Amino acid sequence: MDDTRLSFKEMCARFDVTPRTLRYYEYIELLAPERDGRARWYHPRDVARMTLILRGRKWGFPLEEIRQWLMIYEEDGTDAQNRAWVELADRQLGELAQQRAELDEAIAELQETRDKVAAKLG
Repeated sequence: MDDTRLSFKEMCARFDVTPRTLRYYEYIELLAPERDGRARWYHPRDVARMTLILRGRKWGFPLEEIRQWLMIYEEDGTDAQNRAWVELADRQLGELAQQRAELDEAIAELQETRDKVAAKLG
């Protein structure tokens, strides 16, 4: 066996994802493992893509945006992909900042209401 490739089970374990997740990522063409009968083999390219996919998900990017961003590399190369990444990251940073502000406001309101109710109790 080639040490640079991972089986389906090894890929799930390495990235702590369910088999369903991994199959879905293949279905929507985020990953394209080598197939040998029913076996799937993931090469370093797939591992790198999976790392990027999971980072993108952690940062709140939709899977379709991640897929399109990964396609830029395939079609136009690294520079185009990096330019697109900066644009996506700028937009996502703005969205995350807005979400943070909304969360801070909700926390403050909840704390204020909680304190008022607690004061009435005792």
